[in-house]
Amino acid sequence: MKRIYNSFLIAFSMYSRIPVPQCQWNDENMAYAMCFFPWVGAVIGAVTWAFGVLATGIGLTQSFYAVILVLIPWLLTGGIHLDGLLDTADAMSSWQEKEKRLEILKDSRSGAFAVITCAVYFLFYFGVYTQATVRVFSVIAFIFMLSRSLSGLAILTFPKAKKNGSASAMARNARDRQVIAVLCVYLVLILAGMLLVDGKLGLIAFVTALVLFGLYYKNAMKYFGGVTGDLAGCFLSLCELFCTASVVIAAMIPGI
Repeated sequence: MKRIYNSFLIAFSMYSRIPVPQCQWNDENMAYAMCFFPWVGAVIGAVTWAFGVLATGIGLTQSFYAVILVLIPWLLTGGIHLDGLLDTADAMSSWQEKEKRLEILKDSRSGAFAVITCAVYFLFYFGVYTQATVRVFSVIAFIFMLSRSLSGLAILTFPKAKKNGSASAMARNARDRQVIAVLCVYLVLILAGMLLVDGKLGLIAFVTALVLFGLYYKNAMKYFGGVTGDLAGCFLSLCELFCTASVVIAAMIPGI
């Protein structure tokens, strides 16, 4: 039980800014950390849902609450996954060979394309949230857990681009079969929850995530030879953005 608890602490220490007690980061304690990675998303989803419902209920202007909604994931995670998106933007925009792209992913400096991508990402997210209605927040709340469950599955099951990268380290420290089973159970429960709160929008969000998951695998293998920690962050960030956009846009279509 202590090992499970320590895995929980490590997951929240690594993937969020939420204060938790510290523990030793060794192979034993990290074994099940990936099981609790989606729990960070559950917290983000709960905060997003609560603020979204409150903001629309008390009549805050759309532009004001949209800014807060965009910033909630960043405030709770410190932008750890957004960093992967920006590094990937620089690597993909270089039009170099696979080895060079992997080198760019490791570079701590941000290039012009990372800055442009960051601006576009937040502007698009802001625009999406300005169109959000109270209906969509019950589905959006699940998206943050969904993206992390799929990201965790990719880290454990997709080929790794680097043997000594962060994705490989997490996979080495995971009890693969048990963790994969837990993440699959999460996906079933997330789908059931989405369908329960709003069948049409929930299905749209889940299918969008699966399509992005397939594209993630295809592009990771084609351009990098496997997944890395940065690519995982890129997928997670884009999954949350496009799943949210699909839900908000679908809710605006009559009959859905």
